[in-house]
Amino acid sequence: MRTSASGRNGRVLTRALLSVLALTGAASVTSAQTTVTLSQPTTQVVSATVRGGTYATQNEQWLLETRASDNLEYNRRALLKFDTENTIPKGSVVTSALMTVTVKTGSADASRTIGAYQTSLSWTETEVTWKQRRNGENWPTPGGDYGSKLDDAVVGNTAGTKVTFDVTALVQAAVAGQLGSSRYTRIALMDLDGSTSDSYREYVAPNDANTSARPVLKVVYGGSAPPPPPPPPSGSTLRVLQWNTHHGGTGTDGVWDPDRLVTWIAKFNPDVISLNEMERYTSWSHNTDEPVTIAALLKQKTGKTWYWKFATLSGSANGIGDMILSRVPIDASEPRLLSGGRSALDVAITYNGRTINLTSTHLHPDSSSYRLTEIGELTSWELGLAQQRIIAGDFNATPTSTENTTMKKTYYDSWAEAQADGTAVAYAGNTAGNTRNSRIDYIYFSHDASNLVLTGSQVYDTRDASGVMPSDHRPVMSVFTVK
Repeated sequence: MRTSASGRNGRVLTRALLSVLALTGAASVTSAQTTVTLSQPTTQVVSATVRGGTYATQNEQWLLETRASDNLEYNRRALLKFDTENTIPKGSVVTSALMTVTVKTGSADASRTIGAYQTSLSWTETEVTWKQRRNGENWPTPGGDYGSKLDDAVVGNTAGTKVTFDVTALVQAAVAGQLGSSRYTRIALMDLDGSTSDSYREYVAPNDANTSARPVLKVVYGGSAPPPPPPPPSGSTLRVLQWNTHHGGTGTDGVWDPDRLVTWIAKFNPDVISLNEMERYTSWSHNTDEPVTIAALLKQKTGKTWYWKFATLSGSANGIGDMILSRVPIDASEPRLLSGGRSALDVAITYNGRTINLTSTHLHPDSSSYRLTEIGELTSWELGLAQQRIIAGDFNATPTSTENTTMKKTYYDSWAEAQADGTAVAYAGNTAGNTRNSRIDYIYFSHDASNLVLTGSQVYDTRDASGVMPSDHRPVMSVFTVK
């Protein structure tokens, strides 16, 4: 039983789709913007570490350390203060603020969750300790007083690893003068995982001789204020985007440029996004956390809050993997390891009152045998997930392959269905909708997803004036009505 329209309705939808799938673009700042990078020691950034126990009255200026411990003797929190008062005009519209620190050394635990928090009270870098924020003024709570968590990240123990935190909300409030008379940005880094002697991390300090590894706060401001984030959609149109990013945005010119990639994503105006070949702390990502970067850039370019999950192909904390982003909250998520060193990631969202399970996967690049095994594992796992079910990903298999035939036993190939209905849109020179050398990226939806009605599918031309694409794959979007 097909749930897509056909015949006369399909022809009508072809015309409608040209409007629905137009590159409407998300809200962007139309007037000039300024980017300021704060990294100069003393004048732009200072730091300190506070530690409990017998160290509670010891000032540790410049040092940046975190460690989780039930014994205060070993518990450490890193403090950073950036001068956003003298470098950014008061009241400026801040559209993005990303803080990056670099791991200098770390103990045996290979992955620790580090949270970035607002420091609620001012402190003096030459005087701050676990007990006091400056001489003669104790912290109300020993160890420091902190506001809301701004962001968190999984931090490895490899020297040179760069970690980025989205601190836009705090910098916006500071620059607007909403935090009191001082407009400095004060941030604390704390280990959120359990107590262990192997949780220690030291980060490169602002005064370190290696200038490229110092803490950096990159702030973009100016232009028109972005519109407020829209409320969760009450309508029924669900726009699903699938894109293999080629390692987070390495274009056909060989240049790694996540900003270029996300600029295109924002233009497509998706509701949920499946991204393959995302990298966390690898050489492809220049030792950065690409999922964090992509989510922050997407928020900056759309003015929307995005909820996301990431899972590596191997199940480890760092490496290559799949990412799902949604502009509605994620109700639940689960990764699943597959054969052949592959995996799948599922998230459940509620859309127009219906549960939608969206799974992202990237099947084996070389072996059809592995891919068929992975499809068997994937579809078997999916039987335990609630309808409505959508599977998106790079299947590394052509439309005439056994892999696609196997998938179509229980799932519809949305591009093929739209093509049959006359609602598939590509572009001159690629009427077949190829996403690479052939059509190997798919958005499938279950035969039993009775509340999903396919209204169209599109493969986008992402070449710039020089013929360069932001990835070696082309993105595909399918649009559904959720009944």
